[in-house]
Amino acid sequence: MAKKSTKAAVTKNMPVQDPKGPSSTTSLPINVFPIIGIGASAGGLAAFEEFFSGMPSDVDPDMAFILVQHLAPDHKSILTELVRRYTRMRVYEVVDGMVVTINCTYIIPPNHDMALFNGKLQLLEPAAPRGHRLPIDFFFRSLAFDQRERAIGIVLSGTGSDGTLGVQAIKGEGGMVMVQTPESTEYDGMPRSAVATGKVDFQLQPRAMAAELIAYAKSGSVRWNPLRGGQRLENDFEKIFVLLRTTIGHDFSQYKINTIQRRIERRMSVNQIKSISAYVTFLQKTNTEVTALFRELLIGVTSFFRDTSAFSCLEEIAIPKIIAIQAKNRNIRIWVPACSTGEEAYSIAILLKEKLDTLQITMSVQIFATDIDQSAIEVARNGVYPGTIIAGLTDKRLTRNFTMEANGNSYRINKNIRDMLIFSVHDLVKDPPFSKLNLISCRNVMIYMTTELQRKIIPLFHYSLNIDGLLFLGTSEGVSEFTDLFEVIDRKAKLFQRVDDIQGNHRLAFSRLLVPSVQSTASKSLLPERTQNHGLALRQITEQNLLQHIGSAGALVNARGDILYLYGRSGQYLEPTPGETMVNNILKMARPGLQFELTTALNKAAKQKKPVHVSGVRVRTNGHHCSTNLTVRPILEPTDESIESPLFLVVLDSVEPIKALEANPVKPKNGGQDPNEDKHIAVLMQQLRTKEEYLQAANEELETSNEELQSTNEEMQSVNEELQSTNEELETSREELQSVNEELSTVNTELQHKLLDLARLNNDMNNLLAGTGIATIFVDHQLRIMRFTPMATAIINLIVSDEGRPVAHIASNLLNYNTLVEDIQSVLKTLMPHSIEVLTKANKWYLMRVLPYRTLDNVIEGAVLTFVDVTEIRAVRKALDKANELRPLVNLVLHTHDAITVIDILGRITAWNPAATRIYGWTEAEARAFGLDPRIPQHLKPQAIPELTSQTKSPTIAPYLTERLTKAGELLSVWMIPTALFDAKNEIYAIATIERPVTEEKNENSNS
Repeated sequence: MAKKSTKAAVTKNMPVQDPKGPSSTTSLPINVFPIIGIGASAGGLAAFEEFFSGMPSDVDPDMAFILVQHLAPDHKSILTELVRRYTRMRVYEVVDGMVVTINCTYIIPPNHDMALFNGKLQLLEPAAPRGHRLPIDFFFRSLAFDQRERAIGIVLSGTGSDGTLGVQAIKGEGGMVMVQTPESTEYDGMPRSAVATGKVDFQLQPRAMAAELIAYAKSGSVRWNPLRGGQRLENDFEKIFVLLRTTIGHDFSQYKINTIQRRIERRMSVNQIKSISAYVTFLQKTNTEVTALFRELLIGVTSFFRDTSAFSCLEEIAIPKIIAIQAKNRNIRIWVPACSTGEEAYSIAILLKEKLDTLQITMSVQIFATDIDQSAIEVARNGVYPGTIIAGLTDKRLTRNFTMEANGNSYRINKNIRDMLIFSVHDLVKDPPFSKLNLISCRNVMIYMTTELQRKIIPLFHYSLNIDGLLFLGTSEGVSEFTDLFEVIDRKAKLFQRVDDIQGNHRLAFSRLLVPSVQSTASKSLLPERTQNHGLALRQITEQNLLQHIGSAGALVNARGDILYLYGRSGQYLEPTPGETMVNNILKMARPGLQFELTTALNKAAKQKKPVHVSGVRVRTNGHHCSTNLTVRPILEPTDESIESPLFLVVLDSVEPIKALEANPVKPKNGGQDPNEDKHIAVLMQQLRTKEEYLQAANEELETSNEELQSTNEEMQSVNEELQSTNEELETSREELQSVNEELSTVNTELQHKLLDLARLNNDMNNLLAGTGIATIFVDHQLRIMRFTPMATAIINLIVSDEGRPVAHIASNLLNYNTLVEDIQSVLKTLMPHSIEVLTKANKWYLMRVLPYRTLDNVIEGAVLTFVDVTEIRAVRKALDKANELRPLVNLVLHTHDAITVIDILGRITAWNPAATRIYGWTEAEARAFGLDPRIPQHLKPQAIPELTSQTKSPTIAPYLTERLTKAGELLSVWMIPTALFDAKNEIYAIATIERPVTEEKNENSNS
């Protein structure tokens, strides 16, 4: 009941809608009022209704609302008419170029994408095919770019993940985001996807959103200028930095103050705090707000292949250059600092994989992607992204590099791409950098840093890059004054190449950022203390553990023998295996003589967790043998989660042949050489060679079997790829069907509301027809009865089952009227109404009218017969006709000089003309008031009525003389002529008399 009353109040106060929209001359500047974008899909209509029902009904919200919903492209939407019922604001379906005006609501039309540009709504033809359109993301991004920190986005019920990228764009510009609580939605896909970004400010039910919006808009008007705040305001900022560094562990004091200010302002608006000092107090008391502010300061706006032109330069120039430089050692190392949730790092990996596949080259690729946000790194490690990523990916890249999850709303990066990346938490400002890199991609990070901090970061990148290494920056970034360290490759794409710093002018600036490289060996771990907190690169782990083995060749491996890092000249001990795929396993790369001992030592070290040493291992290298001492030593498990553990250091020390003999000297008997011993040695050597050849043959057979299995595996992989391709096609079809289903759900909801309206109108019409008492019959062109009102059954014998039967087959109760069919046909032919009065068997008269049945499109679809009861009207008309006939007699009665009265059989006066008043003195009202005729004297009352009755029964009516009293009590002698009045039963019910006093008769005679 409350909802109905609210709706009635809204409808009553609703202004008249201008179909052309608001005039641009009356619009306010776009920065005067907030513009709120609302996105919804399936189930969104109920959410819209609840949202606008929560708006104040007595005041304007002083905002503008823009609604974007998934609509069927070939179906005319009635969303505009439906929304008008729930709001007092003006509601428009958008036309191209419409200006956004305060206190108005705008609805996206079907089959269009919509954007906001300079306060105007622009409509565009959808570029994506049906099933892949993301109109909410498209509009939210334009809203963010147009309104910046004033942008407000709301995500309501819907399936899929449309709106997620838009939420990230709005938050990237400092705007505010609301999401409907998933529990209150009809479909929770879109809200849950938005919440998963970690960038949602409010999770509310739609009805509660209006109050928060109004409060946010009011508190957002409170601004301050840090340049005018003086020392006190600066101290407040420093206190905030202290709280962040103490609680989170990161220092934001060297970030640009304007960026910090906007983010703090927004958090104050969200929490409705008006002074910065009060916000500092709030931070001290609320640890969750410190975390929320930290996440607010992390501008995590990213997407796959963001900035297409820049990534095109990376694909066409940078990656081919890197591959050409690393063609010999076949090892590529890339660092992506501030990677956020990993989209940019994965984009680089995809480009590398595509180029290597095109060139048919196999290389080891390591991409280190780091960020200070642990939650963002977790998202990147999982490699699962919402379905909205299709906006930045071609169909080919999506198919080759991603697999759709079982929920159908997200995609997982394929393993071959995921294995190229290592994600870790890393602070670019204070943690040690990676080194020996071919590319650093640090985009849109330094724009938020002060100039002083940028001067420290650029030399850091120079140190980390190899000679001819590349630096890839954001479109608004550069190397500033460090032009001697980098040369420009592409100025527009911000691609630079490292120049060797011969003089070392900037090493001092870099050294301040470095941590001590090596700690005391007295510790059980050779790793610096700082590495235990943040983790070091693999190169550092290897080099620090090899410090005790200068001159040795070594490798850092895991328990399976996979090589993570090589050190020194290892060619005499290891050789690449034949084939296209480069094997990175030390057990498979070990040369003959070393493989068995290395496998045994590695397994023993892994089980016993202590160093294993093997002396005098004979290794065959290029036709000759060399001796080496083998050491396998477990090292401390790294704290970096991206590095697999446990790790083992394999050290190979070359031993001179003479030293090998000295280690095992031959002692001849009696100080001489024993010939038998030489023969025995020769036999043993021959046996040993036989064993080696046997093992070699067995090994070759095993490798052949492995190759066959690998070939079979490749065939299975090929079949699997075909099945995967088929599955992807089915997934694409399913996505399209899901999109169509969302559109149909929206259309179905609109139609349900329309059906409710039609049912209500039908009930109103039925009650109207029944209330008027007019019998109505509807017939089609073939004169078949379509429907009729209950009153019609009294005229034509109709029952419910008669619908669909010709009217001519139905018996009617009409008398003397047999041309009903002909009259209806005539009306259908001429389209002229026809009227006639008909009589029924019940002796009732009806005015029958036959009219054409017209639709709203002015199409004739039959005829309408109406019967209006005119029985009383005919009776009145007949009475009026009779009255007109008696009008001369009435005039005579009114103007005669004789008294004319009517007395009923009980002696009461029922009629009295003006002459009677003149003669007797009583008015008509007075005369009627008496029970008996007051004129009759007392002595004449008993025989007065019988006398009059007998006089009227005489064959001839002649005047007779009698006496009557006046009002003054005078007794008059009068001549009287009585006339009997008969009823329908021919019985007397009254007597009319004409009376004249004798004195007046004498006067007339004398005058004559």
